[in-house]
Amino acid sequence: MTRTLTQIYDEKVHAGEIRPDAAQRALLSEFERIRAAVEAAEKRPRGLLSGLFARKAEPVRGLYLWGGVGRGKSMLMDLFHANVAIKAKRRVHFHAFMQEVQAALHEARKTGVDDAIRPVAERIANDLRLLCFDEMQITDIADAMIVGRLFQMLFDRGVVVVTTSNRPPDDLYKNGLNRQLFLPFIALLKRHLEVRQIESETDYRRHRLQGEKVWFTPANAEARARIDRIWTELTGGGGEGPLRLTVKGREVVLPDYHAGVARARFWDLCGRPLGPADYLAIAEATRVLIIEEIPRLSAENFNEARRFVTLIDALYEARVRIICSAEAEPESLYVEGEGAFEFERTVSRLREMQSADWAIEETAPVSQGG
Repeated sequence: MTRTLTQIYDEKVHAGEIRPDAAQRALLSEFERIRAAVEAAEKRPRGLLSGLFARKAEPVRGLYLWGGVGRGKSMLMDLFHANVAIKAKRRVHFHAFMQEVQAALHEARKTGVDDAIRPVAERIANDLRLLCFDEMQITDIADAMIVGRLFQMLFDRGVVVVTTSNRPPDDLYKNGLNRQLFLPFIALLKRHLEVRQIESETDYRRHRLQGEKVWFTPANAEARARIDRIWTELTGGGGEGPLRLTVKGREVVLPDYHAGVARARFWDLCGRPLGPADYLAIAEATRVLIIEEIPRLSAENFNEARRFVTLIDALYEARVRIICSAEAEPESLYVEGEGAFEFERTVSRLREMQSADWAIEETAPVSQGG
């Protein structure tokens, strides 16, 4: 007999793999509803003759699960996806999915089709019955302008969508350019997905970071080993590979990523000509950012120092937790050169961001969180 998701969850609690949480457990009935429906749909014959006499199946309403970071959204999504007994399913970070869609649209336009979205949607719908997105958010206008028609076509073709987000549907693409053109997509989501908030008061990622040292100096092998341990703990075993963000037509890459936790070297983030919009996108996509190998900076590194200031400002305002390895303590990172006086504000922020109670309300989730 097939175990329910609630039974599987309770078994994990009993085994000590996850902590019991009433708010998480209460949501499992929604996931179970979708699981049963898509599995039943998979068993129905798909031939032409079977369709002539069968009553058209009611569309399966998906799920839009939102709530503060660290509440367990990603863990619930993992549990659900792993236990849906169909092959035509996929779990993917929303940013990565939209990157793939934009690339597919570019290829479709080369063929001269009048509507490039249609063949892309058809290809996705032919391959998948269930699409699970982690961290739905829209920051790029190119994505904002296509998601409405793309998702309408996916829903029309029977694709079921389950997604997590840190914000309710009405806050997607908030203050974005030409947002009024995006509003029909929000209405579309509400028609096809049940919207549920997870109201757990426990922030699991903060619990994992509580009491941890988050600034390691010097940036040597010992520092890397300690950060490796934290990374493994936060991600539940390791990252999923790069996260590629599209910002104003540019690609910004975080080399390793998992469920809101990213890891990069200083030179990945500040050695390239990135600007405020890029750092805002990084802050939007992450709740914990590991920055390794921060060097001592001087007048010769003014551009890198200026970018570092902009990066820390973006992370600070977004309440992103940071874990760093550096050649020196914050006060000694940049003591000479243009902007050294202004850098003192960054030093102050770096110190504040190291405190155990910083970003209590918004620190991101761990392997249980999301």
